[in-house]
Amino acid sequence: MKTFILAFTLILAAICNAQDALRPALEKTYTLWRNALIQKDARVWQMVTAEHRQGEVRNRIVSEKLPFPAAVFDLPAPPPSLNGLKFLEAKQNGRTAKSAYFGKVDFGVGGEPTDNLLVLSFVQGTRGWQYNKADFVNLTALPEVRKELAAGDLGYLEGVPEAQPSGVVPPAPIAANPATTIAKVYVFCPGREVQVQVNKISRHRFANAKDADIVIGGARNGQNEVQYAIKKLEGGTGKEALTIRVYLMSEVAGVKPIKAFEYQILENEPFKPFGTGNFVLDQATISKLSGK
Repeated sequence: MKTFILAFTLILAAICNAQDALRPALEKTYTLWRNALIQKDARVWQMVTAEHRQGEVRNRIVSEKLPFPAAVFDLPAPPPSLNGLKFLEAKQNGRTAKSAYFGKVDFGVGGEPTDNLLVLSFVQGTRGWQYNKADFVNLTALPEVRKELAAGDLGYLEGVPEAQPSGVVPPAPIAANPATTIAKVYVFCPGREVQVQVNKISRHRFANAKDADIVIGGARNGQNEVQYAIKKLEGGTGKEALTIRVYLMSEVAGVKPIKAFEYQILENEPFKPFGTGNFVLDQATISKLSGK
């Protein structure tokens, strides 16, 4: 029994020591990343941002015909500060890590912040820990969880996927060409998950959603390919209406987007779980988008 207690004590001590070493390293990276955005410092931002995240941000920016990296710093408000937040835990799994905080997370968008959960994600690069992303968990509907976290009970975190480091570092995406014509994927899919791929480079996932997303690389002159896959989600009936569209966006005020592609089914209609379609971007369409 004494041997078991000693072993358990040593394990707890090892966990505490790992957290003591991991927390300051992660917080230093996040602070550098946040300050780089506030100070518009592209060099530091590139140094402390995960390579795959840099690629994703760059691809999205050039797909909206915005300047990179200047548009990185065009934010309505700075990222939230960790000052005043309660540190909960830091976890590492291979070359990935997470740190979790509880408190009044302030995104600077107005209103009085309430107590919620903020989880920061990191990956380990050649220069140490690099920032990946942040997940905000709104606890408004979970008052008991708020009480638990405030009291230091971290049991809730075990059931939050966003709080668990995966151990997998995503690969850097293929660099997209700057868009000549901005395009967006729109999906309405209650009760279903829809995955869409445009021109084999722009991948999108929608689940029980009514949302739109920018097409990476934009629409190409000539023929464009749209692939989609549809599956029923738990709780769905498989009979809901569904819409998948690709819109071509104008940069001229007053000129409406053009619907270039559509797959649509009405309620109770059968649907194809997989499909491929095409649309053509020709000079006549480009002229319409230009208001001519």
